[in-house]
Amino acid sequence: MDEFADDNKQQTRVAAEPLDEVAESSDLLVRERGASHAAGAVGALLALAVPTFGQLVAEPAFVLIDTAIVGHLGQSALAGLALGSTVILTAVGLCIFLAYATTSQVACHFGAGRVRDGLQAGIDGLWLALAIGAVLAMGLFALAEPLCWLLGGRGEDLAQAVAYTRPVVLGAPGMLLVYAANGLYRGLQKVTVTLVVAVAGALLNTVLDVLFVIVLGWGVAGSGAATFAAQWFMGLVLAAGALRVARKEGVAWRPRLGAVVAAGRDGLPLFVRTFALRAGLVGTVMAAAALGTSVLAGYQVVNASWNFMVNVLDSVAIAGQTLVGAELGAARWDGARRLTRVTLRTGALVGVLAGVVFAALGLVAPSLFSPDAAVQQMAAIGMVITGVALPMQSWMWAADGILIGAGDFRYLARACIAVSAVYLALLAALVFALSPHLPDAAIRCAALWLTFNIVLMGGRALANGLRIRTDAWMRG
Repeated sequence: MDEFADDNKQQTRVAAEPLDEVAESSDLLVRERGASHAAGAVGALLALAVPTFGQLVAEPAFVLIDTAIVGHLGQSALAGLALGSTVILTAVGLCIFLAYATTSQVACHFGAGRVRDGLQAGIDGLWLALAIGAVLAMGLFALAEPLCWLLGGRGEDLAQAVAYTRPVVLGAPGMLLVYAANGLYRGLQKVTVTLVVAVAGALLNTVLDVLFVIVLGWGVAGSGAATFAAQWFMGLVLAAGALRVARKEGVAWRPRLGAVVAAGRDGLPLFVRTFALRAGLVGTVMAAAALGTSVLAGYQVVNASWNFMVNVLDSVAIAGQTLVGAELGAARWDGARRLTRVTLRTGALVGVLAGVVFAALGLVAPSLFSPDAAVQQMAAIGMVITGVALPMQSWMWAADGILIGAGDFRYLARACIAVSAVYLALLAALVFALSPHLPDAAIRCAALWLTFNIVLMGGRALANGLRIRTDAWMRG
């Protein structure tokens, strides 16, 4: 990170250096038409995607670790974890615009050689993250029980959910600091630091999980406390590094109220997009709860594994988002189109590989999460169905990243609202009209995951594909 300490005369050179990884020169990106041209774009994409992949998969490893450890405490503990993790992941996930919008803004400044402006936008994002996180932590702690009840928690399932939710939500400010800081580092195309911190956080979470849950016997509450501590560790380390870089570049640390408010306003369409998507995901867990405890417990295994795999797929999307955003910031339209094609093809290929692995793991991995045969069966069904759909999902996430990098937030918001509305209506029909005629839990579970993959994920793939076919997104 010391390279950002160069004097102001070197800012343009510093900004251009990572773009040399996209291609050896602008001729390679804009004018050449040969195989070396495509190879340069693929190399640039992978140069960002590989460390981003490591950083992204380290964070969902928190939930996988929690699931593997808590799953051996019993069915109710695992069902409670599913409900509690839905509360925190939904609330925090709604704020993903802190990462995506910051990445888009910083990347555009970066592509134009305005590193200092990019850093200032990143610092404003950190202050916004801290403020939103504090409000979330207080609100979710106070409303933990009614929120888990609304998701379908009853009896022992509800008690376990509340026990997990109350400690874990106190880490919300740390989680949002991680989002905003990651957006800054990605926009600057300096993702190695986020990888190192994410791996350290995952290791800390694992150690604390074992200590709190198994050694000290805190149960599911210990899992929440471990995640709380790990998220604060990551957030503070990343924020400190970002502030250090900003100081060296002469960027003020103090909060600029007007800029912080503007950052929140600019991210509003992306918030709406994420809200619509999260509504679909929350509807899924509510449907799983209505279909029975074994279906809900199996859902948690599939969902934790799916979240892990989606972050693998998202590494390609974020790399494309960063590179395309930089090209658009520099007004290199042909380069943006070319990187879009490379990103979509790479995303589809990664999805094929991920789908094969995911479906295969569905036949052997569920026993690692629960000794209960019914839960294992539900998890296997969901993982095989989702594995088949992962190539389509991966292409969709890659297209999503491109549109976010272009700042096409309003279109994404409208598309997600429409798709999620259709999905929620069909989920309601599944739960209230169709499921009474499906007495077998395995069939109900299969119907749930087929609806999820075909309607919610497939609908978003269709919407993104229709947009990418035009040039309107480049002015988003």
